[in-house]
Amino acid sequence: MTRRRMVGLWMLLTAVALWAACTPAGAQESAPAGDYLIAPGDTLEISVYGEPDLVRELVVRPDGKVSFPLVGDMEVAGKTTAQVKEMVERQVRPFIPSANATAIVTQLGSLQFYVIGRVNKPGMFNVSKPLSVLEALALAGGTTPFAKEDRILIIRGTGKNTTKIRFNLKDIKEGKHLGQNIVLERQDVVVVP
Repeated sequence: MTRRRMVGLWMLLTAVALWAACTPAGAQESAPAGDYLIAPGDTLEISVYGEPDLVRELVVRPDGKVSFPLVGDMEVAGKTTAQVKEMVERQVRPFIPSANATAIVTQLGSLQFYVIGRVNKPGMFNVSKPLSVLEALALAGGTTPFAKEDRILIIRGTGKNTTKIRFNLKDIKEGKHLGQNIVLERQDVVVVP
């Protein structure tokens, strides 16, 4: 493949990745809105209808909990907003028998990933929907001229549970091994040597 075609393919892939990153999640997926699982770093707004003292905007702590009046600490990580709503109503009803609660994710702080190394804009990215490796590289401004595109790694997990996943951008540019363009998980680190 000629250099000119490779550049053209890279520009096309970058444009597709940027379009996907900027398109609202609902326009691409038909998953019910309540299926999002809350995680540490997310911001929730929890309120009880008709009770102005029971309205709070809370950041989910690293232990997966938030503190709410009359309830105390609640484990919310790994739950949907519908489950949090039910939990609040159940625990507040001894004090307010007709309690009707709402729980809304107002800010996603947990869908973070990192791109480091030879990219144009390395750093942490906080996104509103899961992204593929290629989309993450596009958000990071693409690779620099001296990047070893055939040796990119995705580091997933911490401690003994850390795994390394290889990603060969050169193959992707040539239309080969497209299955390696996996969806990144929370806190993944993309390393471009």
